[in-house]
Amino acid sequence: MRAIVMREFGGPDVLRPEDVPEPEPRAAHALVDVTLAGINYADVHVRGDSYLAPVELPYIPGNEVVGTVGGGRRVVGLTRGGGYAERALLHRKVTWDVPDGISDEQAVALALQGNSAWHLLFTSLRVSAGETVVVPAAAGGLGSLAVQLAARAGAKVIGLAGSAEKRKLAEELGAHAVVDSTAEDLTERIVEAAGGPVQAALEMTGGVTFERTLAAVAPRGRLAVYGFAGGEMASVPTRDLMERSITVSGFWLPQLYADRTALPTSMRALFDAVADGSLKPLTGAVYALGEAARAHHDLAARTPTGKLALDVAR
Repeated sequence: MRAIVMREFGGPDVLRPEDVPEPEPRAAHALVDVTLAGINYADVHVRGDSYLAPVELPYIPGNEVVGTVGGGRRVVGLTRGGGYAERALLHRKVTWDVPDGISDEQAVALALQGNSAWHLLFTSLRVSAGETVVVPAAAGGLGSLAVQLAARAGAKVIGLAGSAEKRKLAEELGAHAVVDSTAEDLTERIVEAAGGPVQAALEMTGGVTFERTLAAVAPRGRLAVYGFAGGEMASVPTRDLMERSITVSGFWLPQLYADRTALPTSMRALFDAVADGSLKPLTGAVYALGEAARAHHDLAARTPTGKLALDVAR
């Protein structure tokens, strides 16, 4: 079968198409004929050897796929690598039937980024109606879903984005206000847009952006960290946290894979929201499997909006 294989760590060009053997059968797993493989920042960290879980080379990246199993049944699911390929193994605990009326492009946006957005907001931050929450990369795959889910729950959303086009899109998705994420006075802009310090915030950039976002959080507020896309890890100022009684939590979706109720609950809620029209996954560019390197170049440049995917048939 065709797959994208990493034989070294490095830039996008380490992602090369090869012919490889099909995955060997495993207990509790189904072999899926992959239609689309989702592209995520987690894949960027894997490629650069900065992922939370180390990987052994050679390695096929990709943590979410949509495809078909025996009889043509459409499924979407999560993997621990192996997604950038014509066939992949999915564990039954993290595989879901795709309802009629939901497209492959929508489904692949929900598995990793949709579940992450849902649990960041409602499990980690416990966001409720009337609260104000900061959402970074508000026009991106996860951020665009988080904006809609938070607004749908009655929260006031302050979206962060680096371009005027993306800020306009975040506002159209339901953000109460949008702020330039690259501004040096980011803290002041968030507080001004929110009408005061915020009760909750998501953070995925790291470095100075983490510091500026944390400074905008109100006493007894919460901040959930789920990445460091800027490449620089942040140091948590424990004295400041204690003085303001702020909770900072980390989030990594694979920690929920073994939970018997967490992901089935969020996946059902996401499917229902898409079905009733209250959640619209922002589908982005779809690349041919052999264009994985170009897709990663584009993702690193932060030029695309919405969910990026690989079409393995192309």
